[in-house]
Amino acid sequence: MTTEERYRRTIEWFQLTQPAPVTELHYQNPYQLLVAVILSAQCTDKRINMVTPALFEAYPTPEAMASATPDDIFPYIKSVSYPNNKAKNLAGMARALVNEFGGQVPSDIDSLITIPGVGRKTANVILSVVFDKAAMAVDTHVFRVSERIGLTTDSRTPLQTERELVSHIPEELIARAHHWLILHGRYICKARRPDCLNCGLTEVCRYYSKQ
Repeated sequence: MTTEERYRRTIEWFQLTQPAPVTELHYQNPYQLLVAVILSAQCTDKRINMVTPALFEAYPTPEAMASATPDDIFPYIKSVSYPNNKAKNLAGMARALVNEFGGQVPSDIDSLITIPGVGRKTANVILSVVFDKAAMAVDTHVFRVSERIGLTTDSRTPLQTERELVSHIPEELIARAHHWLILHGRYICKARRPDCLNCGLTEVCRYYSKQ
């Protein structure tokens, strides 16, 4: 099977089974999503959705959070992974939004990655989800699933995976493909035990063909 054929059949299956995938993080505006994505690093969306309501009530705007210290923020997020570091990042992020971007979440990757707590993956999530741009955020799920299926061939870093996926997926589908791969990795193609019996991609999957 050629790479082009594998991509075509994979995309067709996802379009059929998940025509409108969305993030599982709860948010109401770009600022809230940015907060949630920063918190979600190495933590589950379920946990983040448990802590953000109280956090957003206390700090409903970037201006409100910018006036807080990491010690102020910590009690709201103490149950997530690496809360000390994330509290510092949230305080720094809010100050950056207020002082450098007029309280608005910027819509370009170069600006986003200057914000504390925002790396390329987080920036791409914001670009794809908030601004509907053709950005592919590569987290552990996307990295693993892409390699297992055979969408990537010799990608050793998230950036290599991102570039390979973007080069093969139609631009108008890239934002959706990000969610397809994440959700597939979260619920079907799990890290320790992929649920191949309930996967519709076994006919094209490189990993399954080797079993």
